[in-house]
Amino acid sequence: MAATRPLSRFWEWGKNIVCVGRNYADHVREMQSAALSEPVLFLKPSTAYAPEGSPVLVPAYTRNLHHELELAVVMGKRCCAVPEAAAMGYVAGYALCLDMTARDVQDECKKKGLPWTLAKSFTASCPVSAFVPKEKIPDPHNLKLWLKVNGELRQEGETSSMIFSIPYIISYVSKIMTLEEGDVILTGTPKGVGPVKENDEIQAGIHGVVSMRFKVEKPEY
Repeated sequence: MAATRPLSRFWEWGKNIVCVGRNYADHVREMQSAALSEPVLFLKPSTAYAPEGSPVLVPAYTRNLHHELELAVVMGKRCCAVPEAAAMGYVAGYALCLDMTARDVQDECKKKGLPWTLAKSFTASCPVSAFVPKEKIPDPHNLKLWLKVNGELRQEGETSSMIFSIPYIISYVSKIMTLEEGDVILTGTPKGVGPVKENDEIQAGIHGVVSMRFKVEKPEY
């Protein structure tokens, strides 16, 4: 089974994409949101994955598509209600992901008290980098993330600024839903989120670890 489901291609078979909102104080401030005592969670479907080489797609129903740069944690085995002290033992590795967000749609959802599904969970809303084994990242809380649009630096942040640590997030999520091998947790975005449009080029990376590049396109449907 392991041979047919390599973690290096988790996006082809992993089931769940769990996203954490409001996990960097500077992003909470730029969104004029309130910091919370517990993580904000939402989900993306597995069809949200867009591996490098495929485009970022602009949904027809948005006029304000935003990039959100995030460190993703890739789970290496099944866990349920795992203690925080043991949580990192369930991690297989990491990736860089973008939480593409229809900001105008999200604003309307917030006003109406509705879920964010339309704003966050559309096809190709989760561009993803190559898999990085955890051995290559000794301390995931000591990484520098960056994102450029058409060569212009838009986002730059350090994972040391997370409000909720990765072990805390894994433990918290696993007490709500069982996590399985190949599942991914997006750990939140630093400040600097902003719009992209058709034909833009997005470049992003974890400094010294991995980088990726995507073109923004309109879907053919």
